Amino acid sequence: MAGLELLQEVGLRIDGRRPDELRKLLCKLGVFTQADGSAYFEQGNTKVLATVYGPHEVRGGRSKILQDSAIINCQFSTATFSQVDRKNRPRGDRKSVEVTSHLKQTFSSSVKTELFPKTQIDIFVEVLQSDGGILSACINAATLALIDAGIPMKDYVCACTASLIYDIPLVDVSHAEKAGGGPELTIATLPNSDEIVYISMTHRFHLDYSSKVLDMAIQGCKQVYKLLDEAVKLHVSKLGISKK
Repeated sequence: MAGLELLQEVGLRIDGRRPDELRKLLCKLGVFTQADGSAYFEQGNTKVLATVYGPHEVRGGRSKILQDSAIINCQFSTATFSQVDRKNRPRGDRKSVEVTSHLKQTFSSSVKTELFPKTQIDIFVEVLQSDGGILSACINAATLALIDAGIPMKDYVCACTASLIYDIPLVDVSHAEKAGGGPELTIATLPNSDEIVYISMTHRFHLDYSSKVLDMAIQGCKQVYKLLDEAVKLHVSKLGISKK
């Protein structure tokens, strides 16, 4: 899709958003009673479910046990109906393995695993509908599920994407915008300290634009944080718990 179509002359994107505007976010905690923690996260037309189990005994043999911390085990999958081209293998393909690795990397550095030595924490994430920003949506959903499970973290882990059309940075890239061929940056931050715990890009950015795109992604993470925090406060108020 041509860049001219992705960004109109009036400065609006093809879905009517401004360059610095997120898609509509909807999230809910505690969607499954069987799990220790769960969450539903929707960003535009990208929809994700996350469940958390643990901490519990390590499975798969004593050799896997870490004496001074918990093991973070992640599994990513996509529903067969989540995309136009249906997948025969909802998990186990190269893309699923790659996202699983990124999720484990992100939460191993942000969950306070040292509080639960010799245990395992399982994070399961499934994409119900895909329309861009899959990894960032999965990170945000998993964050809410971990909070619902009561597992301590250094901070919220908030993720967002950013891209570039001509010399204008765009936040929260949809599938149509990504298909336009522009570079895409995905980051996850701890919003209260601005620490970046994950970063990746599909193509290199020109040095003149890299800082602009990074700043746009960080601002997107801060917007996501506000919405996640509101969802958590609403959830705990419904449970009758006062949030400190």
